[in-house]
Amino acid sequence: MIDVSILVAVYNVESYLAQCLDSLLNQTLGNIQIICVDDCSTDGSMQLLKEYARRDQRIEVYQMAENGGQAKARNEAVRHARGRYIAFLDSDDWLAADALERCVEVFDQHPATDCVLMRVLYTDEQGHTKDYAKPIPPLLKGYDAFVASLDWSIHGWYVARRDFYEQWPYDETCKSYSDDNITRQHYYHAREVRYAPQSCYFYRCYSQSVTHAPSPRRFDYLRATESMKKQLKQLAVPKEIKDSYENQRWLVLIGVYMFYHVHGRQLSADDRRWGLSELRRSWESIDATVLDRKTASKFGYRHCRRWWLFRLQEWAYFTLRGLLGKNE
Repeated sequence: MIDVSILVAVYNVESYLAQCLDSLLNQTLGNIQIICVDDCSTDGSMQLLKEYARRDQRIEVYQMAENGGQAKARNEAVRHARGRYIAFLDSDDWLAADALERCVEVFDQHPATDCVLMRVLYTDEQGHTKDYAKPIPPLLKGYDAFVASLDWSIHGWYVARRDFYEQWPYDETCKSYSDDNITRQHYYHAREVRYAPQSCYFYRCYSQSVTHAPSPRRFDYLRATESMKKQLKQLAVPKEIKDSYENQRWLVLIGVYMFYHVHGRQLSADDRRWGLSELRRSWESIDATVLDRKTASKFGYRHCRRWWLFRLQEWAYFTLRGLLGKNE
């Protein structure tokens, strides 16, 4: 039986795809399945995938009928997975040569473990690396990992048992961001979540990536958090957990508004209007009664009773931040 199936959703990453695939072909764990799903790329990504598949039979290539986003592409990949465990690798990232072997060792040594987190190293365009911002405990009960993931105190780069992906597939609410919600579901249902610091995942940070480039997809983040809020209700978690996540939603809303303020003019007029309507809809959905007073009393973070007043506050706040050079 195959040890690990790796999901690689591909969309317009021709410049970085070879490094991603090479890092998988060079794994010290050779009994792997590499499932690449092209999400209707318009560059040379699909041709490159076919070339690699001809060279190594462990690579399987599929193509979506229409562009549907990362969650749909990964769910398509899961349907073809045959490994004991499943990992994902973003097509512009790469793994250390022994990353998968180290994760499987953890599973083999600890039968009650359902998810194994890798060590994440952020890598910029100059090749500088830094660790994930917060320390990861070596062992967490699944529920504790779930709670920690709601504000990303622990990250979502991990390997899990295949049946987890089959029972709890990726959230396809949005083309971007909603795929992160499955991490919380997996942790919630896990018995144990362990950290394997010797297993390294290299996350590429560059200006034109999906999460950094000025794109209307940034507004998907709002619907993704709304989807997670609904899932928390379905899981019937305690009120304090739901209230805590509502505060996270508020911070996400402020962050997306900053994106609108800073990059709005780089979007089309239709995208700007749509983005602003998404911001308003999300603002209206926030339960202001549970917002932390320490945060919600700060200028720039006050909920305000009227939408126009909130917009005025955000304009003033981010304009002043911009003058001080503090807007990202």
